[in-house]
Amino acid sequence: MIHGLDTSFLVAAEVHSHANHAACRARLQRLLEAKDKFAVTPQVLAEFIHVVSDAKRFSAPLSMPQAVERALNWWNAAEVVQVFPSAESTLLFLGWLEAHQLGRKRLLDTMLASTLHGGGVTSLLTLNAGDFSVFGSFTFPK
Repeated sequence: MIHGLDTSFLVAAEVHSHANHAACRARLQRLLEAKDKFAVTPQVLAEFIHVVSDAKRFSAPLSMPQAVERALNWWNAAEVVQVFPSAESTLLFLGWLEAHQLGRKRLLDTMLASTLHGGGVTSLLTLNAGDFSVFGSFTFPK
């Protein structure tokens, strides 16, 4: 199975001081042992770099080079499937915004959901399942 990675999950998996670090690493390990793969989008990597290098969020943020290196490691990992936005997923993004009357704070999650959906991904690793359940397109493995 292929599981999409949300930024919240990726940050928790990579930042040792994050409250959910151990649980996210354990979940990743279980899924790797099951030979599952992970879908990563360019927008998640951008948001990941933004968050983990932010001194307002972490007492010991990563430097930009460290954040980019970790993003590259994920992007190039053998167990990662790279998923890109398409014309169709962009139309779905705009349609979901309208259909669900979502505001500006839901733009990134909606774009991620439509991109993953367009790539055939139906499982999502996130710390915020409620943000994605509205789309009715994903399961959230424990």
